Amino acid sequence: MKIEQIYTGCLAQGAYYIVSDGEAAIIDPLRETKPYIERLEKDNVKLKYIFETHFHADFVSGHIDLSKKTNAPIVYGPTANPEFEAIIAQDNQIFEIGKIKIKVLHTPGHTMESSSFLLIDESGKEKALFSGDTLFLGDVGRPDLAQKAENMTQEDLAGLLYESLYKKILPLDDDIIVYPAHGAGSSCGKNMQKKTIDTLGNQKKTNYALNQNSKESFIKAVTDGLLPPPAYFGMNVAMNKKGYESFDDVVSKGLNALSPEEFEKTAELFGALILDVRNNDVFAKGFIPQSINIGLNGDFAPWVGALIGDVKQPILLITDENKQEETLIRLSRVGFDTVLGFLEGGFEAWKKNGREIEIVNRISAKQFESEIKNKEIKIIDVRKESEYHSEHVNEAYNMSLAYINDWIGDLDSEKHFYIHCAGGYRSMMAASILQARGYRNFTEIEGGFAAIANTEVSKSNFVCQTKIFK
Repeated sequence: MKIEQIYTGCLAQGAYYIVSDGEAAIIDPLRETKPYIERLEKDNVKLKYIFETHFHADFVSGHIDLSKKTNAPIVYGPTANPEFEAIIAQDNQIFEIGKIKIKVLHTPGHTMESSSFLLIDESGKEKALFSGDTLFLGDVGRPDLAQKAENMTQEDLAGLLYESLYKKILPLDDDIIVYPAHGAGSSCGKNMQKKTIDTLGNQKKTNYALNQNSKESFIKAVTDGLLPPPAYFGMNVAMNKKGYESFDDVVSKGLNALSPEEFEKTAELFGALILDVRNNDVFAKGFIPQSINIGLNGDFAPWVGALIGDVKQPILLITDENKQEETLIRLSRVGFDTVLGFLEGGFEAWKKNGREIEIVNRISAKQFESEIKNKEIKIIDVRKESEYHSEHVNEAYNMSLAYINDWIGDLDSEKHFYIHCAGGYRSMMAASILQARGYRNFTEIEGGFAAIANTEVSKSNFVCQTKIFK
């Protein structure tokens, strides 16, 4: 028997590849099927089942394409109602893969169809739990994503989640290995640990949600402090439930090289958003007007989902050389399938063509230190609230990047302000959005708070973020 966790850091997502005696199962695959097909061919095994723990909100699963390419059936837990052919398992139903078994545990709460899959090895021992978004390491699945569809409150769903965890998962043996669908950084939870695999016994000791003394305290603990889900979540759920265009076709259409003239005409004709995925330090020195910077070298896909929102938005790409396909793959993982093409030759082709460009007014932390001495200034810190409360510049306002569309209209375009994040990745996204909306009277700080921390700029006392959260 072999169990492989295929972890994708950008999405903080874990897919699982299981092999036993010539047969395989894959749990919660990502959109692109090639990595799974290659594993099957290398191991010379047949894919018997594709298990889906639930209708995912934060990414588009590869279940449909993978099923078409391998003829393996898709398996959901009870109450799922996909608009394509699938096996809807019963609670406690057993599926055999080679010499091992997978037992379906219906664990509603995160969503109504959410299920966990219990692996039973050749000797009959319960060995591993693929817990989906029901149980994370350090946390549990947020109970607010399915409430509109089911006409239930988040408290109702949290109550169901309590029953699932305390009656079906906690009674399992301590030495069972927990393989969750997500880790730290995912928007599907709020307090996840950095590790991606753990024993159930350790989670019983360290997971706050598994240490509540009543159902009422559990509901309060898991619903407290939930931030609004990113705008694209509902659209991804719909794609996972209804189906989607072939991944191969999406990538093929997006690999459409355009000259500067064609690029500009296409943007105007289709109202396309120009997405520049170059690193923030390069973008700052020159970019196409109205383009938005979300660097590929970071949490790219989740930020695209959070800031663009509408997965049907037509997009044109500016990338570094030979990064077009990688960009398309990562966009497709979160359902952004309407890429019309990319600028052939990248930004340099646009510049050589003599077309208009813009720059971001970016300064070093040292220059920032000298500029603000004895002056009344405004500073916007676009980090998360927990980061801000951990330590921040004393004069700074916390206005998280994730909610820029809510606060950008409150800015006074006549008054100058400084903007920073932790290291420059998020503040450059904010800067690009600000300039696209007509704001010019601001300065972005290179290196963010990490660089500011090494200056004499007045800062608050440091407080551990975990202490703030709790």
